[in-house]
Amino acid sequence: MGDVSSTELLLVEDDRGLRTLLVRLFEGEGYAVQAVPDVQSGLHAALTGSHAVMVVDRRLPDGDGVDLITRLRRQGLATPVLVLTAHGTVRDRVEGLDGGADDYLVKPFDSAELLARVRSLLRRHLDDVAVSLPLGTARLDTATNAVVLEDQSSVELSPAEGAFLAQLARRPTRVFSRDELRDSLAPGTTSLSLVDTYVYAIRRKLGRDVIRTVRGVGYRAGELGRG
Repeated sequence: MGDVSSTELLLVEDDRGLRTLLVRLFEGEGYAVQAVPDVQSGLHAALTGSHAVMVVDRRLPDGDGVDLITRLRRQGLATPVLVLTAHGTVRDRVEGLDGGADDYLVKPFDSAELLARVRSLLRRHLDDVAVSLPLGTARLDTATNAVVLEDQSSVELSPAEGAFLAQLARRPTRVFSRDELRDSLAPGTTSLSLVDTYVYAIRRKLGRDVIRTVRGVGYRAGELGRG
C-alpha cells in the first residue's frame, strides 16, 4: 500500500474480539487506528479528531452506525466511511449509502478486500479534497486559490492565504493553535503575529465568518453563507 504511517483511521465496532483483530489488521498496514465501541464515542472521536477514513459497524449498543454517519454529514464532516456489518440485504445497503456512507461491506469479509476498499476510499477522497474544500456553502479551489461563493462569484486569495485557509478547511472540526499555524506558514519563525496577519487579511476579503477564533486556543475553519 505504501507509507500510510500518518494516515489516521477511526474504527467504530462494539465486538471486542473483532475490534482487536481489525486494529491489528489496519495497524499492520501502517494506519494509526483509534477504536471506539459505540455511537456516542464515535461521534465525539470523529468531530474532535483528524481521521482520513472511518470504518463503522451498523449494530452498535446505543444505536445504528448509519445514524452516526448521518449526524456527521449534517455537521459537515466529509471523511470517507465504509460500513462493515452483518446487515447485507439490498435495503440495508441502500439505507447505508443514503445515510452518507461511501461503501458497504458485509460480514463475513475477506481481509484483503476490506483493505483494498479502504485504500480506494482514501484515493477518491484525496483526489476530491486536493482540488475543492468546503467552507459552508462556499468552496476553496486549491488549484487557483479562489474561494467560489454560493452565487458562483469568486474571491482571489494569494497563494500563501490559500494555503493557510486550506489547512483549516481540510480539518474543519479541528482547532489549530497559533503555534501550529505559524510553524506551517514559516518554519523557524518565532513571531505569532504572522498568524494574526493572515487571519486579518483573509477575513478582510471574505468576512469574519470564514475563520473562527477559539479564545485561548487558536483558530478553526468557519462556514461562509451559514448563520
